[in-house]
Amino acid sequence: MNYNPDRQPKKNARVQRLLAAALILGCAFTATPAAGQTIKSPTTPAIITPPAGSSAFLSGRAAGTQGYVCLPTSTGASWTVNAARPEATLFTGFFGQDIQIITHFLSPNTNPNRFAPKQLPFGNATWQGSLDSSKVWAQTLQSIPAGSDASCPNAGAIGCLLLQVTGSDKGPTGGRLLTNTSFIQRLNTNGGSAPADGCAVATDVGRQALVPYTADYYFFRGGQ
Repeated sequence: MNYNPDRQPKKNARVQRLLAAALILGCAFTATPAAGQTIKSPTTPAIITPPAGSSAFLSGRAAGTQGYVCLPTSTGASWTVNAARPEATLFTGFFGQDIQIITHFLSPNTNPNRFAPKQLPFGNATWQGSLDSSKVWAQTLQSIPAGSDASCPNAGAIGCLLLQVTGSDKGPTGGRLLTNTSFIQRLNTNGGSAPADGCAVATDVGRQALVPYTADYYFFRGGQ
C-alpha cells in the first residue's frame, strides 16, 4: 500500500468541515422552539417581512450568479431574467471558517404544498441542504428595489425578496433539516443586475449572460 502524507491533511480538513456543518445545522434544527430563536430576525419593510409568528432559524451568505437572456422587443431587444439560471451557494461562519450549508438552483417541485400554483412551472427556485439533501421550493411573494431600505442598501443590485415556500421534501436518507421552512428572505443584495450593454438590436437576440451577485438569505419557520 502506498501512503501519501499530503492526502491526510486534506482528508482531515474535509472531515472537519463536515463536522462543523453538522454541528451548525444540528443546533439550528434540533433546538426547542423557544431555544431555536437564536438568529435575530432582520428589520425589514413590512412588505417583505414574514407574517407574525414566523421566526428565523437559519441564515447564510450567498455567492452566485443571476442569468439573463437577450429577447426581442418591439424596438429591438432587451435583457430578461433567465428563470432557468439562478445559481448560488450559501455559507455560514464557524470559528472563522466559511462552511457551505445550502445550494440554490432550479428544479421541479415534486412535493407541492397548498401555496403552490395549480399549474406548476417547469422549475422552481430550490434550496437544498448540503448536509442531508432536504430541500424547499419557493416563489416570490413581495419585493423591494435595491437601494430603497437599510436591509437592501445597494442601489443598482437585484431586488430584495420575501419568498413563500411552495413545497418541501426530505432528503434521501430521511433528513428534514429544511422541511419546516415557511418563508425565505433575500436581503443585502449586491450585483446581479442585467448587463448595461450587449442586448439592444435584433442581432443580439439569443445572447446569454451570468452576472455575479451576493446576498444574505434568512430562513423562517411558522407564521402560516
